[in-house]
Amino acid sequence: MGKTIIRVPATAANLGPGIDSIGAALHLYLTVIIEEKTEAWRVNHALGTEIPRDEHNLMVETALKVNPDLPAHQLTVMSDIPVSRGLGSSTSAIIAGIKIANELGDMNLTIPQQLNWAVKLGGTLDNVAPALMGQATVATAEGDEAHAIKLPLPDLQVLVFIPGQKLLARKSRAVLPEKLPLQTAVHASSVANVLVAALLKGDWDLASTMIERDEFHEQARSQLVPELNQIRAAAHELNITGTYLSGAGPTVVTFGTSPQLTILRAKLAKLDMAGSLRVIDLDQDGATVLTDA
Repeated sequence: MGKTIIRVPATAANLGPGIDSIGAALHLYLTVIIEEKTEAWRVNHALGTEIPRDEHNLMVETALKVNPDLPAHQLTVMSDIPVSRGLGSSTSAIIAGIKIANELGDMNLTIPQQLNWAVKLGGTLDNVAPALMGQATVATAEGDEAHAIKLPLPDLQVLVFIPGQKLLARKSRAVLPEKLPLQTAVHASSVANVLVAALLKGDWDLASTMIERDEFHEQARSQLVPELNQIRAAAHELNITGTYLSGAGPTVVTFGTSPQLTILRAKLAKLDMAGSLRVIDLDQDGATVLTDA
């Protein structure tokens, strides 16, 4: 029996004003190799002692929720997605679990069906949709039924600033306002609408401007991630727009060309911020499955 290799990209969610709706896929991956059948699930990895190596692993739990009758297998897992940094590490495990169920259970789930499962199992739309489909996506859901459209991105890269410390999701959610004035909500929604239209039209100048005009969450969360405003200001000095807070944070993402981001990274390195700076490609394809027969 051959091996099956599943690869799921990292995601930069809450793309600008697209809170819980718009996200992009990045060229960082969770890779899972499905190996031989075993009496009990075994998950081999070097990701730390806090991540289970048995049926309690999130990938296996997800797979068994999709298909409880799956036979146990050995899985080998590798990942270069930082954990709890706003780059979709949990989402990648959920998507991998759905793919495992689809492969081992011969379920022939379509991408829309996989998306519905991801939402049903607690994945956020701005993470699960780009992880499945690649590039950028805009998505919505009513109950467990989700709808997503792939948005084209220009031939750019991203500079990601990954702080050394995690930002707990509950702490990040706690600072968000419970209500917004109607006028603010309407304007914030219009910015998100223009962002989507600009991406579909291929107008990156307009899209990158809209990315920086969020009114839903960034202002509140910037107090927890002061690097956001520092990086945006440094980018503007180089005439680079398109900086935003990925997910709930703390990672900060900036779109740009390779030469632009190389100069920006050198500029930011002088600020001695506590974290790492990486230039990363965008993922084009989303989650993939390769079977070595």
